[in-house]
Amino acid sequence: MTKQRISAQQLGLEAGLAKADEQALFKWLLASFLFGKPIQQAVAERAYGVLVEQQGLDTPAKLAQCSQQQLVRLLGQARYVRYDISTADRLHKLSRKLLAEYDGIVTAIRQQSPTRHDFAQRLLAFEGIGPKTVEIFMREAEAGLYGQQ
Repeated sequence: MTKQRISAQQLGLEAGLAKADEQALFKWLLASFLFGKPIQQAVAERAYGVLVEQQGLDTPAKLAQCSQQQLVRLLGQARYVRYDISTADRLHKLSRKLLAEYDGIVTAIRQQSPTRHDFAQRLLAFEGIGPKTVEIFMREAEAGLYGQQ
């Protein structure tokens, strides 16, 4: 049985990623973060929908302004309960680090990364982002960030 995986196209982000659109990149980073955890894909997809589509938490600044308690509640609405507290904490840390170190701009990470490997290492420096999250993110964002080669 083949395990289905989420795509940027399913979330309506494909065109934005191809152009390295900042909002699409952040949304895909957030989706990759959620999908990179050991949790059912349907639950992660619901969590993305609640956070981004229902609550409009589609920028690092908006996510950082949301309290941890609010994030835990929103994750709970999506039944993302196994890791709700740690995920809420790491989402805060992700958004705050992105704001503090890269002015909240994913493409700034790219601009400061001379190679794909360096870019991946910078992503791995965010708490809660591991190799699986980087793999998911780069699978769809790499062409827009680095051009078709």
